[in-house]
Amino acid sequence: MDVPKLEILDHPEATRYEAVEDGSLAGFIEYRLVGSRRILVHTEVLPEFEGRGIAAALARHVLEAARAVGGRVTVKCPFIAAYVRRHPEYDAITSQPRRG
Repeated sequence: MDVPKLEILDHPEATRYEAVEDGSLAGFIEYRLVGSRRILVHTEVLPEFEGRGIAAALARHVLEAARAVGGRVTVKCPFIAAYVRRHPEYDAITSQPRRG
C-alpha cells in the first residue's frame, strides 16, 4: 500500500500556502502580508481530502516556517486559533485578535 505524499509550499503570488497530495491540491492557508508579518486568514481542505490531518499539517508547517526565520504571525483563522490553543509552544510567535 502506497502512503500518499503531502507537500506544503508557499505560493507568495497567490498569498497562500498549499498542501498538495500526490499532485492534487488538498488544501491551503490564505494569508496577507503586513511588512514581514503573515496574517493567517483562512484554512480550507477540499472535501475529498478531509479527515486526513491536512489542515493540522498546514498549520504546523506555517507556524514552524515563521519560527525558523524569527517571524511572527497574526491569527484570524478560527482553525489556526484553535490549533494554537492546543499547541502553546507557538504562543511566542503568534498574536490573535482579542474578543470583546
